[in-house]
Amino acid sequence: MVSFIISLLVLIAGYILYGAFVEKVFSPDSNRPTPAVAHADGVDYVPMPTWRVFMIQFLNIAGTGPIFGAIMGAKFGPSAYLWIVFGCIFAGAVHDYFSGMLSLRHDGCGLPDLIGLYLGKVTKHVMLVFSLLLLILVGAVFVYSPAIILDGMTGGNGSTTIFIWILIIFGYYVIATMLPIDKIIGKIYPLFAIALIFMAVALMVGLFVKWPAIPEIWDGLANRGAEVGVKGQPIFPCLFITIACGAVSGFHATQSPLMARCLKDERLGRPIFYGSMITEGLVALIWAAVSSYFFFDGGAAECGSEISVAAPAVVTAVSTKWLGLLGGILAILGVVAAPITSGDTAMRSARLIVADWLKLDQQPVRNRLRISIPLFVLTGLMLWYNIADEGGFNTIWRYFGWANQTLAVFTLWAITVYLATKRKGYWYYITLLPACFMTAVSLTFILVDKVGFGVNAAAAPGIGICTAVVAYILFTIWKSRRNAKTETTNN
Repeated sequence: MVSFIISLLVLIAGYILYGAFVEKVFSPDSNRPTPAVAHADGVDYVPMPTWRVFMIQFLNIAGTGPIFGAIMGAKFGPSAYLWIVFGCIFAGAVHDYFSGMLSLRHDGCGLPDLIGLYLGKVTKHVMLVFSLLLLILVGAVFVYSPAIILDGMTGGNGSTTIFIWILIIFGYYVIATMLPIDKIIGKIYPLFAIALIFMAVALMVGLFVKWPAIPEIWDGLANRGAEVGVKGQPIFPCLFITIACGAVSGFHATQSPLMARCLKDERLGRPIFYGSMITEGLVALIWAAVSSYFFFDGGAAECGSEISVAAPAVVTAVSTKWLGLLGGILAILGVVAAPITSGDTAMRSARLIVADWLKLDQQPVRNRLRISIPLFVLTGLMLWYNIADEGGFNTIWRYFGWANQTLAVFTLWAITVYLATKRKGYWYYITLLPACFMTAVSLTFILVDKVGFGVNAAAAPGIGICTAVVAYILFTIWKSRRNAKTETTNN
């Protein structure tokens, strides 16, 4: 518990200190009109109160990522704490802040356009396809996981009732994606965000009351997965893919433009973008600690469960046992609402990305339908694969995790190029080092994991180091050539 408390305090300090530093690097300007003001259209560009924008941003980026990812990541042991804390402060929150603020500076443009501005047109088209693939994966994952929980809550009989819940959730997706952002998202999502925060706070209180003997950082950072039936997953790179949304997540960069189109002042970027990510990190930390108790200190037996159950079952068992009937319902409501709301905003982001690419005005309903229908068909096909696959949730989560972190790689490189070209000094190092690290994580994972090429896991550290070094060298070469070209032009 001591490691858990220290981690909580460091995350909060990270927002206060490093968040202020990152804001200073970007230099927001309150006198610049934001896209919400300059391009108000009553559909996607809608100014909203700050507290509401924060709650929506937090709920959009959270989903089940900081919950399910932290539950599965806790199996690796207390090394999960370090990744959540340092990944969140120095990579994830910086990634979210700059992606949101750059979208703000470029009329609320989506992620592919943003990447194209700094990494070129070819990369833009690649990221257009990749972003849509990720968002469809998110839509599929965040329909399937709440359907499982709802099936358990209502005493369902498995596949049949899960399929019914999927249809209900999917129908809601269609409605929420099509309506103006302030009609459903702006009105009820803050309430769901409050439920999610309540769940995290209630579980944290439960941790302090029980004070379980969970593994501490100084007990060793070795992989504990074999103790809970997880084999063949080395900490590097698997931990950094498993815990994505609680540390750094490319999906967030697809969501930040949604709220960049609703902010009324650039100075609000730090609490909205950086602050939401830190809040998500706190949720991930709490679930990592709860899961450590579940897996390593008898928590599974206390909850009447097995340590081998999937993440959704852990959520149901712990919430019901620890918080009683009412608290359990509120907690599970947060866990159910979070993925559903992230799923529909993922589909909304996909619609806007395609609309930007086609330059199709989204005020007419028929234009929204022309884009949304094919997207929902593709998501339905992904869902069908997810249900039919015996690996189910765990398999699609691993693909989602890899796609998620790969998108974060491109976003971090785009931010690094922006800082290198627009700012003086060496400020680009604040994203250059995370970009190199995440490049190594993403490439190594797809090479060594069973959902990728299955290379011997013993080669993972070597592959990772070489990838990071090569990425750093290539950036240095690009920077030197750009400086030489600039000097020649100036002379």
